[in-house]
Amino acid sequence: MTVEEKFGQLQQLTWNPDTGPGEGQNEKAREAAAQGRLGSVLNITGAKECNDLQRFAVEESRLGIPLVFGLDVIHGFLTTFPVPLAQGASFDPAVVTADAQVSAREAASWGVHWTFAPMADVSREPRWGRIAEGSGEDPYLTAELTAAKVRGFQGDDYSQEGRIAACAKHFVGYGFPEGGRDYNTVDISERRLRDIALPPFKAAVEAGVATVMASFNTVNGVPAHANRHTLDRILHEEFGFDGFVVGDYNGVQELIPHGVAADGADAAALALGAGVDMEMVSTTYADHGKKLLESGRIDMERLDDAVTRILRIKARLGLFENPYTDEDGEIAKPTESAREHARKAAARCAVLLKNDDRTLPLGKDTARLAVVGPLGDDTQELHGTWAGPGSRKFPAVSVLEGVKKAAPEAKVTFARGCEVTGKDTGGFEEAEAAVRAADAAVVVVGEKASHSGEAASRSDITLPGVQEELIRRVAKAGKPFAVVVLAGRPLVLSGIVEHAPAVLAGWHPGLEGGNALADVLFGDVNPGGRLPVTFPRAVGQLAWYYAHENTGRPYDPDDKYTSKYLDLAHGPLFPFGHGLSYTTFGYSRLALSEKSVSARAVRDGGAKVRVTVRVENTGRRAGDEVVQLYIRDKVASIAQPVRRLRGFERVALKAGESRTVGFELGADDLGFHTNDPSGELLVEAGEFEIYAGGSSEAELRTVLTLT
Repeated sequence: MTVEEKFGQLQQLTWNPDTGPGEGQNEKAREAAAQGRLGSVLNITGAKECNDLQRFAVEESRLGIPLVFGLDVIHGFLTTFPVPLAQGASFDPAVVTADAQVSAREAASWGVHWTFAPMADVSREPRWGRIAEGSGEDPYLTAELTAAKVRGFQGDDYSQEGRIAACAKHFVGYGFPEGGRDYNTVDISERRLRDIALPPFKAAVEAGVATVMASFNTVNGVPAHANRHTLDRILHEEFGFDGFVVGDYNGVQELIPHGVAADGADAAALALGAGVDMEMVSTTYADHGKKLLESGRIDMERLDDAVTRILRIKARLGLFENPYTDEDGEIAKPTESAREHARKAAARCAVLLKNDDRTLPLGKDTARLAVVGPLGDDTQELHGTWAGPGSRKFPAVSVLEGVKKAAPEAKVTFARGCEVTGKDTGGFEEAEAAVRAADAAVVVVGEKASHSGEAASRSDITLPGVQEELIRRVAKAGKPFAVVVLAGRPLVLSGIVEHAPAVLAGWHPGLEGGNALADVLFGDVNPGGRLPVTFPRAVGQLAWYYAHENTGRPYDPDDKYTSKYLDLAHGPLFPFGHGLSYTTFGYSRLALSEKSVSARAVRDGGAKVRVTVRVENTGRRAGDEVVQLYIRDKVASIAQPVRRLRGFERVALKAGESRTVGFELGADDLGFHTNDPSGELLVEAGEFEIYAGGSSEAELRTVLTLT
C-alpha cells in the first residue's frame, strides 16, 4: 500500500442522504473511495445506496479494499426498542440481546456493517442528556448489559448474515461531565476511573467487541482523543484489545479548541500517536499525515498498526469476500416477531415506583376510563432519542391506543390537558372533567425525545411545562389514577409522588410502548423492572447515587455537623434497584460457602466464595423479582463505597413459590484499585458485609472475613 492509501484507510467521512446542493461529504466520499483513500462512511443506509458507493472502492480503486459502513443503531433500526436506560431497568441481559439481534438483522439488510453502540458509559449525572443511552449509574450492571449487547449485535461470528460489528463508546469517562453539560470536562481519579468507568469497557473487550470509540471529553486534563494512557496502555496493553479505535464526530479536529493542539497537523500527530486509528469526519490525518510521517512526528510502525487493525475488522466482517448487500433482502418494515420482542422488552423495562391502595392494576371491566396528559395519544416521542430510521416511518403505539385495546368494552375518553412544554393551562378544565366522569384515569406525562440524548442536558429535571400542575388538578377530581412517566432520564418526581396514588416509570418505550404499558397497567404483565439509576428528591441534591462513600461524618438526623441538607429530607426519592410489584417477595437464608477465606487465595489463587439466598413470592399472583447482591468493605486502605452491586438475577416466581439464587465473589468483587496508574488491584484482609434483597437498601445481611 502507498502512504496515501494507508492514510485513506484511516479516514471516515459522513454521508448526507439528501442529494443536491449542500450534500455534505458525498462527492468527496465517492472520489476518495475510487482513489483508494477512504476506509469508511457513516450515516449511509439502503442496500442499493451502499452498494453504489461500495463499487467505487471495490471496482475502481487500485487495491479494491471495501468500505465499512457505520451507523448509530442505538435501540433499534426499523423496530424501536426502549431507550438503553430503560433496558437497564429490566435487569435482564436477554432484553438487551433481543434488541441487538433484531436491530442487527434489520440494519444489515440495509447495508450497515457497523453500529456505534453499545454506550458503555456509567453515569451518575441525570442532567446529562446522554444518560438515556447507557445502562445507568452502576458499573457492574452496565458491564453485564454492555457485554450482552455486544454479543447480540455480533454473535459468535459477525461476518454471518444478520450480524454487525459493535463499538463500545465513549472511551472513557464521558458520563461524568461537570455540571451535567455534554462534552464537558471530566476530572476523575485513577481509582474511580478503574473501578467505575472502565469495567464496562473491559467487559465489552472480553465479549469480543470489534471497535471502541474515543470520547469527546478530557480525562484529568488530557482529551480522550489524545490520551495515550487510556487508549494505549489500558485499552491495548492491559485489556488486550485487538480491534480499532475510531474517533468521535470531528473529535480529532476538536483537539484544537481543547487547547492541546495548535493546528490540524498537531491534532493528527497527537490523536494517531495516542491510539485513535480511524478519524471520523474531520480530515487531519489525510491532510497532514504524509508530511508528519516525513518529519518523524508520526512513525511508520504506528501507521501500519492502525491500518492493520482496520483491515483486520474488515476481514472479520467478511467484506473482502462479500462487499455487497443483497438488495432483494432489504427488510421493509418491522416484522410481527420484532414487534413482539419490542413489546415484551418495553413491559419488562417498566418500573412501578408507587402503588398506594392497590390503584394498579386497573380492571379490564372498568366501565369508564380517562386517558389525559400531553403524551397520552403521542406516537412519536415514545420512540425516544437516537431512534433509528424506523421512527420516521412507523408511528409508535400510543398509550391511548394501548388502553383501548386492553379494555375494549370500556368507554375511554381522552383530554390532553396541556402540552409537554409551555405554560398554557387552558386544557386543564377539560382534563379534570374527563377524570370526574370516569371511574379511573391514566395520566401520561414526561419529556419529549429531544429533551434527552446528545446535546440535550437539562439544568432542571423536573417535569417540563405545567405537567405537575395538571396532575394536581387531576388529583382534585377524587378518582383513582395512575401517572405514567415517559422520559429518557430519571426525573425529579417529588411534586408528582405527593399527589398521585400510583406512578409507573415507562421511560421512552419504543414502537410497541403503548401496548406494553397497557399490559402492565391492566396486569397482563406484573411489573418487574427496577431502577438502574437513583431518582433524586431535588435537582440541588445532585449528584446522588447509592454507591457513595461514607465520609467521616455520615448522616445523623440528631447531629447538625453531619453530611446532609438543611432543607431536604435525607436520601433519594427512589433508590437504585427500587421497583414494586403486584405481588410481594421475602428473603431468607443468606449463606456463604465459607465464612472466612484467605485474602491471598482470593487475590492470587482465584479462590471464590459462593453466596446463596432464598427468595419467596409471598403474594397471591405470579411475578418477577430482581434479586440483588451488594457488598461493603468495612475497613480498607482507601475509603470504599457504602455498597457495591456484585450480582443480580431476575427470577419469575409463581404465588407461594421460592427459589435459592446463587452468586460467586472473587477478586474483582472483593478488591479495589489504587491510584497507581499501572492499575494496582488490592484485595485486603478484613470484614465484608454482604447484603441481599430487592434494592440497594436491602437489609438481609451476613459477614465474610478475609484473613
